[in-house]
Amino acid sequence: MSRLASYHAKGLLEAGCDEAGRGCLAGPVVAAAVILPARARIPGLDDSKKLSAARREALRPLIERHALAWAVVAVEPAEIDSLNILRASFVAMHRAIDALQQRPQHLLIDGNRFIPYPGIPHTCFVKGDARFRCIAAASILAKTHRDALMSRLHDEHPDYNWAINKGYPTEDHRSALDRIGPCAHHRRSFRLDYHEPELF
Repeated sequence: MSRLASYHAKGLLEAGCDEAGRGCLAGPVVAAAVILPARARIPGLDDSKKLSAARREALRPLIERHALAWAVVAVEPAEIDSLNILRASFVAMHRAIDALQQRPQHLLIDGNRFIPYPGIPHTCFVKGDARFRCIAAASILAKTHRDALMSRLHDEHPDYNWAINKGYPTEDHRSALDRIGPCAHHRRSFRLDYHEPELF
């Protein structure tokens, strides 16, 4: 298991930020911000992509219980379409930071770009969720909250199999789009690769 750093700038209250669902065809993009105490012990904490779904679900309540503050925010498909997915991801992160009950002094952002948050400096890290505990924690919260949301949406639209594919462009998802077209939860600004029915 990776050994994650507890901080980037010693002595500052740091929030890790990450998102889930950026590459999906359907559903929101979800961002999380997490502030962990320096001495928090969360065994098995790691980049969410390295963990099984069961392990992520087991870690979620531990993160929420041990965090000094955490927040998760979703930006829905209509707003994604109006902003573009990259900007929508940054907006989601900003709103998650807004929702924190404690104001951080520094932001650790997963990725190589970010729109600065007013009044709080930030540092971007490529694969930051595999380097810092607070970003790994944010990646797990964003992923588990989004997966739960997509499972609920699956109950309304079972043809797309979102309980399994979570809105990503899998073969079964694209096949459903080809058969029945998109629904209200699809991102119309994305290339959905379904065929409009012919009009006679």
